[in-house]
Amino acid sequence: MPAPGPTDLLQLSPDFARDPHPAYARLRALGPVHHVRTPQGDHVYLVLGHEACRAAFTDTRLSRDWRHAGDMRQIINTAPDDPGLAHMSMSDPPDHTRLRRLVAAEFTPRRIQALAPRVQQITDTLIENMTAAGNRSADLVSALAFPLAMTVICELLGVPELDRDTFRRFSNEMMSPTSPQSQADAYAEQAAYLPRLIDAKRAGPGPDLLSALIHTAGEDGDRLSGDELIGMCGLLLIAGHETTVNLIANGIRALLTHPGQLALLQADMDLIDGAIEEMLRYDGPVESSLERRAVTDIEMGGVLIPAGSTVRIVLADAGRDAARFDAPDRFDIRRDARAHIAFGHGPHYCLGAPLARLETRTALRTLLERCPHLTADTDLTTLTPVPGMLIRGIRELPVRW
Repeated sequence: MPAPGPTDLLQLSPDFARDPHPAYARLRALGPVHHVRTPQGDHVYLVLGHEACRAAFTDTRLSRDWRHAGDMRQIINTAPDDPGLAHMSMSDPPDHTRLRRLVAAEFTPRRIQALAPRVQQITDTLIENMTAAGNRSADLVSALAFPLAMTVICELLGVPELDRDTFRRFSNEMMSPTSPQSQADAYAEQAAYLPRLIDAKRAGPGPDLLSALIHTAGEDGDRLSGDELIGMCGLLLIAGHETTVNLIANGIRALLTHPGQLALLQADMDLIDGAIEEMLRYDGPVESSLERRAVTDIEMGGVLIPAGSTVRIVLADAGRDAARFDAPDRFDIRRDARAHIAFGHGPHYCLGAPLARLETRTALRTLLERCPHLTADTDLTTLTPVPGMLIRGIRELPVRW
C-alpha cells in the first residue's frame, strides 16, 4: 500500500541529530520501510532493521546510477556531468564491477598490511605531540583521529602535504554540508583540484596508488578514463578518511561512556579486534547509505515506494536490531558482532574496510597504552554531531589523561 504522509524525524525526536537510535527503533517497531522528512527537509524512504537492510543492499530495483538515470539534484548539489561523480559508488553492475576491479587490483590486502609500520609511526608521532603539552588534555578528533586518517590516505594516494588542509575543508562540506551552497562550492573546489593532482602524477609518477591507477591497465587492457580517474581519486580520498576518523572517535566515545568496557579492554588487549567490531555495530561511522533511486514501483515491507523515490538504508539501525543482536543497546566488547553491516553489504561493500580497521586498531592500542588513565574532559552527551544523515560522527572529543 502507499506510504502515509512523511513522518517528520525532528517531530518524532527533537534530539534526532545527536541520538537517532530511539527514533529509528520506534519506526522499526512499526515496519521496515518508512516515508520520512529528514532534518534537512528532504523526503526519503528509510529501510530499517538488519534483514531488511541486507536485502535492500542487493536489491537491483534500487540503483546508485544517478548520473545516467535520475535527477542528480535530487540528492546532491552539483552538475550531473561533474567528473568527480564518475566513480564506482555512483554506478551499478556491470559498470560498478568493472570500476571496482580496476581499483581493487591496486588496493590489495597485502598492500594494506604493508602500511602497518607507517600507520604505527604516524600514530606514535601524533600521540607524542599530543602528550607533550603540559596540560594533559586534547581534542582526540583534531589531535589523533583526523590527522591519522588524512595522512594515511593522502600518503597512499600521493597527495602533497600542503594540500591536505584544503582538501579537508571541501571534503567535510561534500559529505556533511552545512548548506546547499557550501556543498556546491565544495564540489567546485574538488573539480578544480583533482585534475591538477592527476596531471602532476601523470607527469611525475611515484610509488603511490594514484600513480598506479593512472599507469596500470587491467589484464584485458582496460584502464580508467580521465573522468573516472578524477571520480575514483575523489571517492578514495573522501571515503578513505571520513569513515576512519569517525570510527576512531565514535569508538573511543563508546569506551569512555562505558568505563567497565574500557577497563576490560585495557586489561586484555587481545579483545581489541572484537572491540572494534562492536564499535562498528553499536555506533558505526556511517548512519545511512548513500541515496539509492527506486527504478520502478517497489513494494517493500508492505509499503509502496514509487519509482524515482530516494531510498536510504539505515546501517545504524541494522546494528541495533534486537531480532539479530541480543540486548542491542548494550555496548559489550566481548560480543560476537561480526554480523554487523556497518561497512555495507553486497557489491558496494566498503573496499577500504581493512584499512579502516588497521588504523583504528593501531590508534586504540597505542592511545590506551600511552594514556592508561584516559577520561572524558566534557559531558559526552553534549558533543556536536556531524550534520546530515550519512556520516555518524562528532566534531570534537575532549579528553584528559
